[in-house]
Amino acid sequence: MQRPGENRKFNRKRFKKPQSEYDNKLLDLTRVTRVTSGGKQLRFRAVIVVGNKKGKVGVGVSKGADVQKAIEKATRLAKKNIIEVPVSGHTIPYEVEAKSGPAKVILRPQREGRGLVAGGVVRVICQLSGVPNISSKVLSRSRNKLNIARATIKALKELELPEVVKPTVDKKEGVELLPDQKKKDEKPKKLGKKKEVTDKQEHAVKQPKTKKE
Repeated sequence: MQRPGENRKFNRKRFKKPQSEYDNKLLDLTRVTRVTSGGKQLRFRAVIVVGNKKGKVGVGVSKGADVQKAIEKATRLAKKNIIEVPVSGHTIPYEVEAKSGPAKVILRPQREGRGLVAGGVVRVICQLSGVPNISSKVLSRSRNKLNIARATIKALKELELPEVVKPTVDKKEGVELLPDQKKKDEKPKKLGKKKEVTDKQEHAVKQPKTKKE
């Protein structure tokens, strides 16, 4: 028997928060003020990037009364704004360019083993999106991290993988045909020629010929 007052050992398992599949990175944290008739209101603005390094990435911006609230709100918004980045093999399929405000960004594909040839904001977004080989260039004087991040996300949105055309099987010969071959093999349909009737012919039809006596 255990006496009252003695320490009891509970076999309760500690609650563990489920780990999120997305990694996050703080891009920018600034202090902003709003001037009102009652005075200045001080707040914090956070820019967060989240990604799973498997083709999904998103950017979120939010303000809060303190730093922690701003970061939490920005992280939630970034998860809502996630996009899918099409990766063909080890890089992006083709060169793409985008602009957001004054910031202009170019993304170029690179050969395997080249790595990330990018710096600052673009490098962070490409790392979290899971693109191993890519190069970038910021073509504007703007150094605003938020505008550069939006331009990079806009450029990644414009990427599309080329469509894979599935060949169809010809039932008669059992040979696979592509859409271009189908068009060549198809015989053009013969269209009947419309007979044009002149005014003289119509007049001749309406008035039958009379026999001469």
